[in-house]
Amino acid sequence: MPDSPAGPPSPPVPLAELLAREELGLHRIAGPGQADLLWVHTSEMADPYPYLLGGELLLTAGVQLTDPDTYVARLVQAGAAALGFGVAPVYDTVPAALVEACDRHGLPLLEVPPETRFTAVARAVWRLMAEARHRELRRVTRAQQALATAAARPDPVPAVLRQLAVQLEARVALLTADGGVLHAAGGRPAPDVQTALARLARVVAPSASSAPSAPSGPTGHAPSAAPGVMPGVMPPGATPPAAGPGRKPSPSSATDTRAGTHLFAYALGGGQGLALVLATPRRDSGDHTVAGIAVVLLSLLTAPHQGADAAGRSAALVRLLLGAAPQDVAPLLGDGAPWTVVHARRADGTPAGPLNAGALGAALGSALSDVDRETVRVLLPGPHETVTPQPGWTLGVSGPAPVSALPDADTQASRALGHAEATRTPLSTHRPGTGGLAALIPPDRAEAHARTLLAPLTEPLAETLRCWLGLHGSWDRTAVALKVHRNTVRQRIARCATLLDADLDDMDVRTELWFALRDRGPGPG
Repeated sequence: MPDSPAGPPSPPVPLAELLAREELGLHRIAGPGQADLLWVHTSEMADPYPYLLGGELLLTAGVQLTDPDTYVARLVQAGAAALGFGVAPVYDTVPAALVEACDRHGLPLLEVPPETRFTAVARAVWRLMAEARHRELRRVTRAQQALATAAARPDPVPAVLRQLAVQLEARVALLTADGGVLHAAGGRPAPDVQTALARLARVVAPSASSAPSAPSGPTGHAPSAAPGVMPGVMPPGATPPAAGPGRKPSPSSATDTRAGTHLFAYALGGGQGLALVLATPRRDSGDHTVAGIAVVLLSLLTAPHQGADAAGRSAALVRLLLGAAPQDVAPLLGDGAPWTVVHARRADGTPAGPLNAGALGAALGSALSDVDRETVRVLLPGPHETVTPQPGWTLGVSGPAPVSALPDADTQASRALGHAEATRTPLSTHRPGTGGLAALIPPDRAEAHARTLLAPLTEPLAETLRCWLGLHGSWDRTAVALKVHRNTVRQRIARCATLLDADLDDMDVRTELWFALRDRGPGPG
């Protein structure tokens, strides 16, 4: 078949839909019943092969039909989808030799009755194409709205993947160049399908250690680029890999099949080496467009923040690694205002990853985020009044602190997060004591007295006592805040009472200990 241009912008029309139009009176009398129609063409040439693009429903009355077998074979070579034979004025019935040839070569043959004009058939096909196009546009619009809504959720990357899996009824995953799964949604495919998806991910997002040439697909050939996507064309904001000697640019997408499952891989922009992969049992019109929308959203959500702030963070990191003091590099990260530390955990208890941490930091207005086990820590330049509750998160916020006091602020944020989880509030802020009776005692004398009074207690015991007093003696809330069993809290408090030789049920004792714990300042986390 000669090189043909891309198909029309409208989706193909299934042959069965055309046959269902009763007013046309079309009947399939030979060949398979499944075919996709891209065009309608009328020709009375003995060999229309040079003028076919592929996917046509070719209409003819057989004016120059002399060798049915050769005629049908040439149509199949040209990629024709089906043949419509008009009965009258040349033939009273469809020639039996033509029926046999279509059955032999696997080309659907339709009988067009005398009362049906070829223009009516063409008009019906174009109308079906327009209806299919409208359905596709509505589907893509709904998918776009659903994906955009998912991107605005507290966990945007997993939410977009889950929504994409629903829209395409597919298994979707975000993979690294070495095949590692960052997030996934949808049913788990067979092991060989997972292996094929990892191979496709390496095609569109090769790692630094990958060989220059693309690996062969499961069928022994290189996976093909997805329809409508030019190899080497990256999504918006993408950073193409450096082209070395003998190395070709990676394609932006690739497709393959495995045991009837359609596989797709798309490179994400941002230079992170990530790939979106999909596995679906069927391929519908509009799937590629919906996947493209998800690629753009995921590229924006996973791309690192660029610009002058990135240059400042890089310079600060270099100086810290070379031995500079934190207070010396702080001006590179902000305008010198006090800093605020935020600790956060997912409200549903699911672990947070680097992508979730980055999304939370962006929502709070900072790119300085980190994940320490299940806790996300965000460093904000400026006062804590700018921190607001975030859907899906529980936050603990420190008081404003200079760079030299950030470790103390980190402890404050940790305690505030524990208090928020214990009291089931979305946000808790550290409130330092100001004014009142405590302000009448010089700070140095108050701290010295606190150190002496609390000297028998280890740091875990002192922290447990502080949390227990701050939560009004609640065993359950203290256990939640400290993430220990309530019996452990009881044992620690009993140990504190023994070491301090004090009655912790006495309000005067509790009050003096509370002031002492507050005046001793934050201890190690």
